[in-house]
Formats: sequence, C-alpha cells, structure tokens
Amino acid sequence: MLGIQAIGTYLPAQRNGNAELAEKFGFAVDFLESKIGVFSTSVKDEGDETSDMALKAVRSLQAKLGESFDLASVECLALVTQNPDGYGLPHTSAILHGKLGLSARCFAFDISLGCSGYVAGLAIIKGFMQTAGFKTGLLVTADPYSKVIDREDRNTVLLFGDGATATLISENPVWEIGAFDMGTVGETCQALIVRDNGKLEMNGRAVFDFCATQVPGSVTRTLEANGLGIDDIDLGVLHPGSKYIVDTLAKRTKLKNIARGVETYGNTVSSSVPLLLENVAPDTTKCILISGFGVGLGWATTILRSTL
Repeated sequence: MLGIQAIGTYLPAQRNGNAELAEKFGFAVDFLESKIGVFSTSVKDEGDETSDMALKAVRSLQAKLGESFDLASVECLALVTQNPDGYGLPHTSAILHGKLGLSARCFAFDISLGCSGYVAGLAIIKGFMQTAGFKTGLLVTADPYSKVIDREDRNTVLLFGDGATATLISENPVWEIGAFDMGTVGETCQALIVRDNGKLEMNGRAVFDFCATQVPGSVTRTLEANGLGIDDIDLGVLHPGSKYIVDTLAKRTKLKNIARGVETYGNTVSSSVPLLLENVAPDTTKCILISGFGVGLGWATTILRSTL
C-alpha cells in the first residue's frame, strides 16, 4: 500500500511585508485580515533557483527521518513546478536529481501544474509507482512565483510567496491516499497567465468564481467516491488562494475545521497544501480532505486517512 510517509518543507527566511503595500495600493489594513489573509510573503534567497529550493526541502525531509531514510532507495522523483530552472530544459527534476546524487536507476520527471499540482501529483506518482513496481518515491513541489510577480500589480503582489516541499511516498505510510476527483475548465485558463513580458496577470473575479462554483461539487464527489460524509472529515486542507476564497468554500462545503496558517508566507501555489499538512498530527486527526485549485483553471481533491 503506497501512501505518504513524511513531508519535509522549506520556507525562505526573507519576507516582504504587506502593510506598506496595502497602503500604497489604497487597501485598508482590515482588508488584509478579512479578504487576503496574508500579512507578509516569503521570497527566495537571491541566486537560488527552483532546484535549490527543492533541494532544501529534501534536506529537511532527510533531517526529519534521519538514518531511516536512504536516498539510494528512491526509485522515482517527480517535481511539480511551472517556474523551472532556466528555460525548463533540462527539466528541473533532472537538475535536482544531480544535486541529490540519486541513483541512475531513479527516474526523474516534472509535472507542469500550479495550485492543483500537489494533490494531482499524489495521483500521478502513486499510479506511476504502482505501474512500475516501485516502492519508494519523492514528490517535490517548488514554484517560486517571485520570478514572475510584478511588484506594481496590486492583484498578485500581496498574495504569492515562495516555498518548497518534499513528500516521501512509500509502503510505510502515515497517510493512506483515497480516491480522487479532478477537472479542468480550460476555456477560462487565461484568468491566471504569464504574459509576453514575463509577468503574472490574474483576473481575481474569474478565479474566485471558478473556485466558488467548482470546488464544492468536487468535495461532494470526493466524499461519495470514498464512502464518506462531511461529518467524517476531521480537517479540510484547502488551497489558500485567499482568506476570502477559503472562507467562502468552508461555508459552501460545510467543512467544520479548516487548516489555517499562511499569514506569514502567503500562497505558495503547489507547495501550499503540503506546507499545511506537515504539522497535522495523524494520531489525533484521522481523516483529511485536501483540495488544490487554481491555475489552469483546474482542481484536484482527495482524502487522506491516518494509518496510526
């Protein structure tokens, strides 16, 4: 049975404060609290590439597991990013593979997904490992949006932060991975787009409408696919697009307990869900619903059950 054994994370120490930016753009301070929910955003170290952030997340995972985790046992490495090293060739997972000194028998590949990337990545790597007969894999997320953020764009600069995570997928899981619900509304994909100038542009209203209309149905279908009701869920980990989006979805899905905690580092795209998952105690929290949604515009939702 393949599942999540452990999660390592990396958040850069540097922060950009939002209070001054809010004043600059004419936002009241209480707008940060009630709508955005982010008071500072994390920014990668100068000179760090995407693979460097990913490397630090894997090192965090190694430190957490100690001698029980041998990199030589890793048979596949999947890296979720839409902001790769350089121009994306070679793929960033191959660069990370080299920096880690992984075995030549370890296959490395990138997954070009954003906010849905971690949850969808769980399905991708689990299915890949089952097909290949692998027992140990790494799912890494690293998507530094500071590469594409326009510091003069009030729609994005207050939201997005940099972070990276590394999840060990093995036959000794702490979390079992359940059935999935996924989808894409490609006709509205340009609501989040990097333009020819290399900068991110977001239609906030279109993104909110997508989340508010598509995610509740995904939650319902995921519960049905896993034979669960809403009262069986101990914790909901919803992608923190903004506080207003999460609050809206909490009401529409009737999830009673929602993970919080991105106020000091922001929306880290594919790293957002695993960053929130890292500190969830599997001995007391037995059933989690996780959902990532945004760029694409797409979503992915599943259930995690504690094995403890």
